[in-house]
Amino acid sequence: MLLEADTLVYDVDKDTVTAVGGVRIDYAGNKLVAQRVSYNRKSRRLMASGGVEIVNSDGTKVFSDEVDITEDFADGFVNALRVETVDKTYFAAESAERVGGITTIFNNGVYTACAPCEEKPDRAPVWRIKAQKIIWNGKAKTVRFERSRFEFFGFPIATLPAFEIADPTVKRKSGFLFPRIAGGSDLGVGVAVPYYFALSPTYDLTVTGTGFTKQGFLGEAEWRQRFNNGGYNLKIAGIYQADPGAFDKNSVNSGPEGDPNRWRGMIGSKGNFKINPRWQFGWNILAQGDKNFSRTYEIEGFSDYVHRSEIYLTGLNNRNYFDLRGMKFDVQEDILNSDPRSTNDDQPWVLPSFDYSYIPDEPLAGGELQLALNARSNYRSTLDDSTFDNRFDSRNDLIQGIEGYSGRLTGAAEWKRNFITEGGLVVTPLLALQGDTTYVNQSQASIDAINAFANTPVTGVEADIRSAYYRLMATAGMELRWPVLFSLASASHVLEPMAQVFARPDTPFENSLGIPNEDSQSFVFDASTLFDRDKFSGYDRIEGGTRANIGLRYSGVYDNGWTTNALFGQSYQLAGENPFDAPDFVNVGANSGLETDTSDYVGLVGFASPYGLSASLSGRFDEQSFELRRAAAKAGYTNGPVAVTANYAYIQAQPLYGFNEDRHEISAGASIRFHENWRAFGSGSYDLQSGVLVSDSIGLAYDDECFAYTLSMTETRDTDGGDDTERRFGISVSLRTLGDFGKGAGAWGS
Repeated sequence: MLLEADTLVYDVDKDTVTAVGGVRIDYAGNKLVAQRVSYNRKSRRLMASGGVEIVNSDGTKVFSDEVDITEDFADGFVNALRVETVDKTYFAAESAERVGGITTIFNNGVYTACAPCEEKPDRAPVWRIKAQKIIWNGKAKTVRFERSRFEFFGFPIATLPAFEIADPTVKRKSGFLFPRIAGGSDLGVGVAVPYYFALSPTYDLTVTGTGFTKQGFLGEAEWRQRFNNGGYNLKIAGIYQADPGAFDKNSVNSGPEGDPNRWRGMIGSKGNFKINPRWQFGWNILAQGDKNFSRTYEIEGFSDYVHRSEIYLTGLNNRNYFDLRGMKFDVQEDILNSDPRSTNDDQPWVLPSFDYSYIPDEPLAGGELQLALNARSNYRSTLDDSTFDNRFDSRNDLIQGIEGYSGRLTGAAEWKRNFITEGGLVVTPLLALQGDTTYVNQSQASIDAINAFANTPVTGVEADIRSAYYRLMATAGMELRWPVLFSLASASHVLEPMAQVFARPDTPFENSLGIPNEDSQSFVFDASTLFDRDKFSGYDRIEGGTRANIGLRYSGVYDNGWTTNALFGQSYQLAGENPFDAPDFVNVGANSGLETDTSDYVGLVGFASPYGLSASLSGRFDEQSFELRRAAAKAGYTNGPVAVTANYAYIQAQPLYGFNEDRHEISAGASIRFHENWRAFGSGSYDLQSGVLVSDSIGLAYDDECFAYTLSMTETRDTDGGDDTERRFGISVSLRTLGDFGKGAGAWGS
């Protein structure tokens, strides 16, 4: 023991030693500071008084006016004390007793995780628990409250005879977690009560029971296990629906007419393991009795509208990238198809998808070489040629996917090198070679659908049905850029005329139908894709013929911190067949702006300020009339407590691509922090074409170091002009060290 003090007084008659003035005692990692400490050698007890502060070896701090404690700091009695733990939780009491070096009993105690206000330390914290007795068991790692009440901003809101929580220093401990709110108009009001089993430092289990007033009892269980290099979880959930008729009779939730969908359930698992610093292996798998169970009951981690089940292996090292995965897509919608339980048979199995790219470190002939491999193998048990309903119109007579097997293997290489002339012209020659082999084994229903589609007035071509297709595409290209710098006293500007020419033969099988299109079903031609060598979004469709891209880029930097940028250009099919005017199962090039030999104009302009304000405007314009075909405007402002975003989108009708009407939509969102801890937020989307406020939401939130609260409401509406409005309310309360209560918007529906 190390003892420091201004004065030491030895009383031989009473057998005491008293230290007075600036007393400090260090013993076995424990520290005591006080103005006076008296030690009775007979009883072996310490009496400390005057601004006593004890810092235990674990970092817990005890503050008191007077402490009666044993010599080894294990047992003692403390009057008018305050305890501050390492993780900033606080106990206070009129008195306390330490028993056996394990248990601390606080009499008329208070517990909170909110730090005292520095300006007004006597002010009540955001929340606290007052109890006649608080028993802190250091061995069992529990804190028990007896005859307690919960106070919010000093006002009592709940009284409990007794309850127990985990020690604030404990990260994992078995016990009940805070209940959650769940439910909706089809489910009724529900309360979920989870119980956590801390089985081991490396694995645990959470079991949750949720009672719905309409649909009965939902059971969930989630197992989690961690290893040195990763971890995984396994979740199961199920319910016997008490009232399937509460759902729309035309939905998979209620089941087909006369066959109520009572038993519903799922099993899912996620995992990720780092094999070494370069390789990772993992999975995300969902299996359920119908295609909408996890979304209907909002099973955490598996409730996305489109869930991609997959197993993957990825590698990344320097400029090498490897990705191998198998995938199955599940669209979680409640539409009841021909299947009584309406699974996703028209969605493909991808077994496997493979990507590899490699860029050698050493240059080849002074230029950069990039090698790539891509492969996919698809299986679909049901032809996907049905009408595709969307918010605006319907897509008819298109084939999203064939029934049967299809596979493709692609190898590609690209070489390019930059040459800079004395005048600053950047010349980049480019050579590329790509080879594909495609295997198809489709059902007769798919063949019939392809032949029917080929003979429609839209395509008017013959279908070339075969089991194997081979394609080879060689490209010779040249890119010219001439950046010119203009320096002024307060700004610098760069104007960069740019031109590209790519010479290629026509794409094999360009004007016939037969090769499935699985990964190139959509793309957007705008300023961001103007200078892409191949503008298709995947490998199933490839560009052929000779094409030129011409544009002008601009960027500006100002001394006051502002920056500006712009781009404007056009693309030209100089020779050969235009691939964007070629037939396709989903009319992918129709109304794209590239289907004519002279493309639409595309442009982009934007700016950013040092004050948090930024905006951009992009558009696509008809090459003859300059009529607006597509536009997007974005603006944002973030500065201190205010954050605002606004977006406008316009897409002209694309009848051959399935959209018969123009699409206009404006959306905006804002968040304002009007106090240190309070903020309000809201957002909305308005469909200008139909005149419907598609969605809107508002909310209020409070957050500080110990408490967070969010209240929100969201409304969604269909654009068909119906009166149905889906309204959801969310409430979430988070109390540090105690847990979370409630759920975000989406917990309630009406």
